[in-house]
Amino acid sequence: MRSIPLGNSTLQVPVVAVGCMRLNSLDAAQAQRFVQGALDLGANFFDHADIYGGGECESVFADAVGMSPSVRERLILQSKCGIRPGMFDFSREHILASVDAILGRLRTDYLDVLLLHRPDALVEPDEVAAAFDQLEREGKVRHFGVSNQNPRQIDLLKKSVRQPLVANQLQLSITNATMITAGFNVNMENDAAVNRDGGVLDYCRLHDITVQPWSPFQFGFFEGVFLNHPKFPELNATLERIAAQHGVNTTTVAMAWLLRHPAHMQPVTGTTNLERLGDCVRAADVHLTREEWYAILLAAGNTLP
Repeated sequence: MRSIPLGNSTLQVPVVAVGCMRLNSLDAAQAQRFVQGALDLGANFFDHADIYGGGECESVFADAVGMSPSVRERLILQSKCGIRPGMFDFSREHILASVDAILGRLRTDYLDVLLLHRPDALVEPDEVAAAFDQLEREGKVRHFGVSNQNPRQIDLLKKSVRQPLVANQLQLSITNATMITAGFNVNMENDAAVNRDGGVLDYCRLHDITVQPWSPFQFGFFEGVFLNHPKFPELNATLERIAAQHGVNTTTVAMAWLLRHPAHMQPVTGTTNLERLGDCVRAADVHLTREEWYAILLAAGNTLP
């Protein structure tokens, strides 16, 4: 699979990341087959979070991959921290403790990437900076980023954090594309013109932060997958037509739609089905035309001003 640099770092990553949020739904044999199958596909970037399965997903992954020093060399591991029951916590103590627990469950000495999960309203940038400096100094984390943060929240962190923030994981799909559609509804008196994220897409492009779309096939907030959903007949008909022209299926085209954007995004899959993961990976070799990309956007119910 082709790769891109993660943010402005020297780390080259596959254009499709493997999300591990549901890995604990598999038994040991299924998990091993899925993880090894992902590696066979060239998908060696695995996205975790300490809250996925209450940490169980990271332990399942380590068992499934047969973690060892030689195996670790083949992997790019990302995890997230900061969500606690009933609160968000970016305190120095919580970040450090979370990373130690993550490393223990993954049975590794370091993370390639650590993301701060949902923004903490009580964040002290100096505390985050102190945690990042210690994690970098001790070799426990090599690259840092955020998740679900807008430009001003990132700027606030950068006031103290000296490491480049290389990624921002954000909800984005064909049907959840306000960060795109607001861009061409500037100054219009319609709902699509509402800037809901502070222009985060352009901000990330300007500052070389890789956008990692999560839930790339979902509509709403975990309401369901738009593929083959009766709520989106025009979208699915358009996806089927374009998929037939490219000799792939609609999953591949929906993923290719994200990869076609010039921001050079790295979508994060959510499937534990190896065949479906293969469909996602195949999108790396599909280049949609400008006409196809806009046809898909409009078929989802978006309009041009």
